[in-house]
Amino acid sequence: MTMREQLELLERRVAESEQGGGERRLEAQHAKGKLSARERLDLLLDDGTFVEFDRFVVHRSSDFGLEDEKYYGDGVVTGYGRIDGRLVYVFSQDFTVFGGSLSESFAEKICKVMDLAMRNGAPVIGLNDSGGARIQEGVVSLGGYANIFLRNTLASGVIPQISAILGPCAGGAVYSPAITDFIYMARGTSYMFVTGPNVVKTVTHEEVTMEQLGGADTHASTSGVAHFVYESEVATISAIRELFRYIPQNNVDDPPRGRGTDPRDRRDEALLDVVPDNANKPYDMHDVIRRVIDDGEFYEVQREYAQNIICGFAHLGGYSVGVVANQPAVLAGVLDISASLKAARFIRFCDAFNIPIVTFEDVPGFLPGTAQEYGGIIKHGAKLLYAYCEATVPKLTVITRKAYGGAYDVMSSKHIRGDYNVAWPTAEIAVMGPKGAVEILFRKEINESGDPTAATDAKVAEYTAKFANPYVAASRGYVDDIIDPRDTRPRLIDALETLRTKRDRNPPKKHGNLPL
Repeated sequence: MTMREQLELLERRVAESEQGGGERRLEAQHAKGKLSARERLDLLLDDGTFVEFDRFVVHRSSDFGLEDEKYYGDGVVTGYGRIDGRLVYVFSQDFTVFGGSLSESFAEKICKVMDLAMRNGAPVIGLNDSGGARIQEGVVSLGGYANIFLRNTLASGVIPQISAILGPCAGGAVYSPAITDFIYMARGTSYMFVTGPNVVKTVTHEEVTMEQLGGADTHASTSGVAHFVYESEVATISAIRELFRYIPQNNVDDPPRGRGTDPRDRRDEALLDVVPDNANKPYDMHDVIRRVIDDGEFYEVQREYAQNIICGFAHLGGYSVGVVANQPAVLAGVLDISASLKAARFIRFCDAFNIPIVTFEDVPGFLPGTAQEYGGIIKHGAKLLYAYCEATVPKLTVITRKAYGGAYDVMSSKHIRGDYNVAWPTAEIAVMGPKGAVEILFRKEINESGDPTAATDAKVAEYTAKFANPYVAASRGYVDDIIDPRDTRPRLIDALETLRTKRDRNPPKKHGNLPL
C-alpha cells in the first residue's frame, strides 16, 4: 500500500474509534440526558488541546463471545489536555461500549495516564460512567481495579485527583473516586453505591430506589461522599474547570494567583454589624467570608453536608486560600461528627497542596448527646484536631465571637501552631459559656439565695465581664491582636505576605496514625 492509502486507512480507523459503541448506542446515551465520553472531554479541556492515547486498544478476551465484539478504545478515552493552559491528564469512560465496564485493557489505559501524571506532576481527572467490572473477564477485571486503587493511593497528596460521576458507578468502581480528592455528581444521572437496590432488597428487605440509595443529593447531603453537585453534566464539568483557579499542579508547586482587582486595603463597614449584640443570636458566617475575600468569590466545598461548618476556596490579596469557618446559623456552629470529618479532610487537602488555611471561628463546643458519643465523636473530633495540628502551611485564625472549651483548642488555636491568630472585640474565649460556668461555680450560693434567678443573672454578668471577652487570652499571647473587624481583610493579607517564606515540618516518620 502506498503512503496515501495507508493514511486513508488510518483516517477510517480514527473515525471508527470516535464512534464508541455505534450511533444507536450514542443516541440512547443522549436520550438519557447524558453526553458522550468525547463530548465531555470537549467541554472539560481548552479547545484543541486534547491529545489521545491508546485509541486503537481493544480487549483480549475470547470468552462468552467477546472475541467477535471489539471496539477501538475498549470503553474509555484517555490522554491529556489543558485547562486554562495548564496540563491535566484525563480519562473518560464510554458507556456506549459494554456499558463502560472495566476490562484488563481498559484498566491499563487508565493506569498509563495516571503513571504519566505522577511522573510529570500534573492532576488527573476521571469522568466516570460505568456499569462496573466486565463480568466476562472475571478476576482479571478485578485485578485492573486494584491496579487503579494502588495508583490512586500512591498519588494521594502528590497530585490533585478529581472524579466526576456522570452515570452509574457501582461495586468496586466506587473506591477509586472515594480515594480521590474531590467527587462531582450531576443530579438525575449520577449514582454511586457498593450494592444496588436489588441486592439491598434481597439482603435487608429494604425497598429503595437508585436515587434514594446513591443519587447525587443523597451523597451531597446525607453520606458526604460527594463534594459538589450540579444540575447538569455541563454545569458539573464547568465547575471542575473553575476549581483549577485555586489548586496547584502538584505538591511542590504554588497555587495559582487570583485574577481579581479587589483592593488589598479594602475595609468593609458592614462587618461592624454582622455579629449580633445578643451572643445567643445566630448570623450567617458567609456574610463575613464574602466581605473579606477577593471580590466575594467563594468556591464552597460540600455545601449541603454538615452545614454547621463551612469549607471552601477563595483568593485573598490574590493568594489562594482554604477557608474553614464555623456556621452560627446552623446548630449554633457546634462541632459534631460530620463537621469534624468534613473540615479535617479539607484541611489535609490544603496542607498537602500548599494552600494556606484561614479559619473564621465562632464555636460553642462539641455537640452533646448519646448519638454523638455512640457514633464516636471522640475519635472523629480528634481527626479535625489532628488535621490542624499536622498542617504546616500558613494558618490564620479570626475569632469573631465564641471560642469555648476544647473546640477553642481544635479550631487552629495558637497552641497547635497557628501562625496568626486575631480576635474581634466581640470574641468570647473561655472554658464554657457564662451561664453554664456560673451554674457550676456558684451552684451552692445560687441555691441558698432568696432569688436564684436574680443571683444567677448577677453572677453571669460578673463572669461575662471577667472572662467572656478576648482580653484574658490576649494578655497571655494566645491571640496576637484584637482588631477592628473592618481591618480583617488587610490584616489577613499582610499576614499572608509575611508567611510566604514560612518553613515548618513535622518529625521524620513513615506516617502518623490518624484516629480513623
